Amino acid sequence: MQYILIAFLSALLFGASTPIGKVLLDTLPPFQLAGLLYLGAALGVLPFSLKSGAGLALQKLDRRNLFRLLGAILLGGFFGPVLLLFGLQQASAATVAMWLNLELVATAILGFIFFKDYLGPFGWLGVVGTVSASLLLSWNEGNIGIYALLLVSGASICWGFDNHLTALIDGITPSQSTFWKGITAGSVNLVIGVMIEPFNHTISMLIAALIVGIVAYGFSISLYIFAAQNLGATRSQMIFASAPFLGVILTVVFLDETLSAVQMLAGLILVCSMIILFRDQHAHHHEHEYLRHSHNHRHDDLHHLHPHDRQKPNGNHSHWHEHKPGGHSHPHWPDVHHRHRHD
Repeated sequence: MQYILIAFLSALLFGASTPIGKVLLDTLPPFQLAGLLYLGAALGVLPFSLKSGAGLALQKLDRRNLFRLLGAILLGGFFGPVLLLFGLQQASAATVAMWLNLELVATAILGFIFFKDYLGPFGWLGVVGTVSASLLLSWNEGNIGIYALLLVSGASICWGFDNHLTALIDGITPSQSTFWKGITAGSVNLVIGVMIEPFNHTISMLIAALIVGIVAYGFSISLYIFAAQNLGATRSQMIFASAPFLGVILTVVFLDETLSAVQMLAGLILVCSMIILFRDQHAHHHEHEYLRHSHNHRHDDLHHLHPHDRQKPNGNHSHWHEHKPGGHSHPHWPDVHHRHRHD
């Protein structure tokens, strides 16, 4: 339950970024805003990264995890936010907020194809419903809708890969993953943005973008990674899918955008799709191979039975530990311990 609540809090923080981003785009171009948002994310998680010990060191990562981090930086930190902000320039904030549910679709499909994730009949039905609602919203936006939808879809695919890659990273904490993504991708996007258009904005606008990045990206991404490492990327995305709906509510309240009948119908379809996705259940006998890694875990599950030099901690803690080979059957998600193949 705690991981579900953490994923939901992550969604609440990120949901506010769409209407606020729409306002900031009136002054800041997409590349500059994307850079500032992710630099803000890095600033927000820097204290937690340092507190974790060797927070800025990457030597703790083996080649596989370093590749995952680089992929997350490139797709999730560089391409994803830029594509989203260009799409947000073209379409209404409410529509873009609901389109962001395509990230769940991308995460689910990519997980099934590339990351040994599982989708049952209810899962696929939810995916179809989400795509249908997004196409309906695109039609509602007129001629520019298809172009904006393609941009947001591209961002969703980038973040879908990012979700799976970050969920599989072990050896560094979620805060450390977020820091490296933010400082690297944010710097590159900001430099590109300044090369395209001179940076002549006020200090207050700069601070505003950084604050949004700290809260809506830094804290949100760290919380999401923590949840995804324990629930799996697709299931975490099911909960994170509440973010667009919060974005729609904030858009209507603060930007004075009105919801059309088509948008309300699409929203109803999206809600039904999320409910269907949550009904997807999965349990079977599966084998665990030998594994040694470091991540946040508890000892009240079926997988962390290793001894400690001192008394076992009661709550969450993180350290290097080993898993012995074995097999059992229980309901599970594709977390860091359940990346097995299915027939």
